[in-house]
Amino acid sequence: MEYIEIHFSEDFDRSSKGAKHAHDMFQSMNPMFCLTKRIWKPQMDIFETREEIIIQAEIAGVEKEDISIEVTNKAVKISGNRCRTPPNAPATYRLAEIQFGPFERILYLPSLINTDHVTASFNNGFLELTMAKIPVQKPQKIELS
Repeated sequence: MEYIEIHFSEDFDRSSKGAKHAHDMFQSMNPMFCLTKRIWKPQMDIFETREEIIIQAEIAGVEKEDISIEVTNKAVKISGNRCRTPPNAPATYRLAEIQFGPFERILYLPSLINTDHVTASFNNGFLELTMAKIPVQKPQKIELS
């Protein structure tokens, strides 16, 4: 069994957060709006149970070696690169919707997680992260003396 490398850190680089230009916002809707270097944003789902938070990312065509995952107790950064495979013969594109190149997503989690209990799997183009939540401490009643 091969493993996906997960990096743990205190915080992420704030400069990579958010759209840097207005065209970044439109790129995910239609690649024709992209005027500069393409950065695509894979579609992701986040759901939770009482004990865990699960993230699923659709990243078909990305090699496992090209995926990077960084985790803090309150956020996850998933990044990587999908390489373009040029057509074998000279061709004219009539439709080009598949996005290639680097991607990065920073997801802020709805609950704190225990970074010691994070697993990742990659199967059929889907990345799945499973993270254990830190149990919420019940308030402790203090008696006055």
